[in-house]
Amino acid sequence: MATQAMKPQGKLDERHLARQRWARAGWIYGAMLALGVFFVGPFYVAFLGSLKDNPLEWPFRTTFAQVLPKNWLAAWKLGQQGAGNPWLGGFAPGANIPFEVSYFVPEGTEPTPPTVTVPERRAGAGLGAIFDEVQASRYARVSPVEEVSRRPERIGDEVGQIVTYRFTISYPRSDAAQELPTAARLPLDVEAPRGQTFLTATLDPNRLERRGRVASWDSAAPGFFGYTFKNYVRVFREARDPNTGSSFFLRWTANSFFVSLMAVLINLVFASLAGYALARMYLPGKGLLFALIILLMAVPQQAMFISNYLVLRDLSLLGSLWGMIVWIGIDMAKVFLMKQFFESIPREIEEAALIDGANPITTFFRIILPMATPALGALTIMTFQGIWNEFFKAAVVLSGQQGNYTLPLGLSFFRSAYGAAGDWGLMLASAFLSMIPIVILFVVFQRYFVEGVSTSALKG
Repeated sequence: MATQAMKPQGKLDERHLARQRWARAGWIYGAMLALGVFFVGPFYVAFLGSLKDNPLEWPFRTTFAQVLPKNWLAAWKLGQQGAGNPWLGGFAPGANIPFEVSYFVPEGTEPTPPTVTVPERRAGAGLGAIFDEVQASRYARVSPVEEVSRRPERIGDEVGQIVTYRFTISYPRSDAAQELPTAARLPLDVEAPRGQTFLTATLDPNRLERRGRVASWDSAAPGFFGYTFKNYVRVFREARDPNTGSSFFLRWTANSFFVSLMAVLINLVFASLAGYALARMYLPGKGLLFALIILLMAVPQQAMFISNYLVLRDLSLLGSLWGMIVWIGIDMAKVFLMKQFFESIPREIEEAALIDGANPITTFFRIILPMATPALGALTIMTFQGIWNEFFKAAVVLSGQQGNYTLPLGLSFFRSAYGAAGDWGLMLASAFLSMIPIVILFVVFQRYFVEGVSTSALKG
């Protein structure tokens, strides 16, 4: 009688289970990677867009002039040669800036030197267009364009040669005692004759105009930050108060810090006191009061803004940062958070303190409050983040007072001033700058934030 060989069943099961484990791990990591790309991808694209000369270009490229190391080094060197400032560049008396451009000249065409111009050009759109600035065109001297080299080259099916030209832009010093001004930028246009195609230059141009014939630079001596982070520099240089000349963005940042820190301080004091009273102390109608707090949390802010607006108007606080602070000072959600946390602390700790002779105030400040550090950390970051990004209440209270704007309202102002002209680079840069304090705060307080929220949530 024939017998059938049987394979070991245990090894098959182990291989099957191993494949299942790897498949589950693959699905989990794939899902996490997809979520990461979904949430981080827009920020990555927006950051690259804030560096570009044209954030709206399509198709979107991740490699462009501002992210190339060769341009970083060139911008650094040109900034040093222009004004002795390799970071922000400029054009100062005594500057002597050599510059080279290369063109592809098809076979049968006689190379012709390009035309070099230092134009009079205002910085950007919006607020940057209304300020007077020193124009480099009034002081710049351009040397004759010289041919440096030519070599044969084939581009695609076309045969020709690459011709390189050189010229120098200088800023002569004055013989008189009068001191000449320093220009923040050195705009430059280089126009090639018909039939010659622009290839490279000492520094990649910000744009090619007139079907590629005119290579244009916002500044031929930009410095590292002035070229790579041009839109970020513009946020501080261009967006200024027309009356005082001070930076709008710095003032709005200071206003946001002031309002957010005051709101954090007020909530730390009142929310912790109210939460402890509701959690531990005997109060007539305490349950009804807590139910009222829950009810207020459920009412939309938009339903109460008219009454709040009228109160602030009667107190003459409209247009003032203090009006904003009065409105946002106490948040019922923070009282709820602290009440839930205090209820998680064993009563035996307070009873032991009372036996040792401590009164309720001493017990609260010297024993209970130090134990509430995780909840206070969560309260701090939640309050700061909420107020930092608050737009609706700021629009109601501070509307019309540009000097008292907070950052969300200021960004909305930028959208009106620059978005209408299609200048989105400055807006993207200012949005990223406004995000930095929140990121720093979360990194510093993340441990307390996770502990505080999880503890309160479990108790609730």
